[in-house]
Amino acid sequence: MRWLIFIAFYILLDIYAFQAYRTLVKTGWPDYLYVILSIIWVVGFVYLMGNPLNGSFYTGLSSYVFGLMLTVICTKLVIIVFLFGEDLVRFVLAVIRKLGHSNSSFEIPSRRKFLSILALGIAALPFGALLYGMFKGKYDYQVLNYEIVFDDLPDAFDGYQITQISDLHCGSFDNHEKVKYGIDLANEQQSDVLFFTGDLVNARASETKEWRDLFNTLNAPDGVFSILGNHDYGDHGGNWDSRAQQEQNLEDLKEIERGMNWKLLLNENRFIERAGQRICVVGVENWGSGGFVQYGDLEKAGEGLTKEDFKILLSHDPSHWQEKVKNNEKNYQLTLSGHTHGMQFGIEIPGWIKWSPVKYRYKNWAGIYKEFGRFINVNRGFGYLAYPGRVGIWPEISVITLRKRKNPSNA
Repeated sequence: MRWLIFIAFYILLDIYAFQAYRTLVKTGWPDYLYVILSIIWVVGFVYLMGNPLNGSFYTGLSSYVFGLMLTVICTKLVIIVFLFGEDLVRFVLAVIRKLGHSNSSFEIPSRRKFLSILALGIAALPFGALLYGMFKGKYDYQVLNYEIVFDDLPDAFDGYQITQISDLHCGSFDNHEKVKYGIDLANEQQSDVLFFTGDLVNARASETKEWRDLFNTLNAPDGVFSILGNHDYGDHGGNWDSRAQQEQNLEDLKEIERGMNWKLLLNENRFIERAGQRICVVGVENWGSGGFVQYGDLEKAGEGLTKEDFKILLSHDPSHWQEKVKNNEKNYQLTLSGHTHGMQFGIEIPGWIKWSPVKYRYKNWAGIYKEFGRFINVNRGFGYLAYPGRVGIWPEISVITLRKRKNPSNA
């Protein structure tokens, strides 16, 4: 049913956008070519979405077909905005002419070639941007540095540096050299500890096969800690034969992470000690609002901890922070999340603008936020999902330096 709705929507969209094409191109074989290509495109898209390769439509050729379809739809939507605006003007002019000359026939003026050229020219901008995002932007790794000051940070951890990566989605990767560059970039930060905040795969543990040796090179003096994200449970596009197969896939994924010497935290905590003082790393399983799985158990993860302990919480979905963490009585001073990807699309000019459509779904969607004296960093993600690219919201490696406030009483 959903494919029938999509086909109907796309056909209507295509017919309307075709009007700009017809304004510029004379009828004849170009018309037939346009129609044939549109039919091939829709049939190919529906087939691959219904019969995904590698068990997931997020992966491989299927994701590129989806990305190209998204590019085509966005381009045609821009064209339609211009055509619809012109059609409104043409209709109003026809009504005015009819009212002024009651004996004349109701005739809508023809479209102007100039506006069709303008529409196609402006539509070329998102078309080019989305193609750039697919073939280059998705590997344009950015190191973003933050410094956060706390009143209750143990003195021994003043200047402690964290590297955070999130949302690898390794089933989407298609360039080993580029991914290696990103992993090497994370290691080059020489942080004290490295945190991975979930979504190692799109759905299947087998996606990690050609990447395990590379991920195993991630290192830091105090280790690599990880948690699970919603995709790691295999609930999104795994095409499982049985529930038991899906559960085994999750167990396989856990063993893979442990085999890479990652310290996987499943609703539990670990201490990092330095000069007789300590901070605690708390890791919860995924907990998300809006229909996402909620296996995260903050109470269990925080067993044995007090309000006075300095805690870094790893929780994949930032909605968990909003709903359960930021005002928790145990005082989780810093939370590290991912999940949103910044929607892989938006506009960011530091000090000027920070916008993505995902902001209308998540209050905390990229960067550092503070409420009740507690902080969260939402990493924009290392990989990509569905649309195989990034535009304006680039893949991120977060580097966070913890600082102790020198005069807490003056805060």
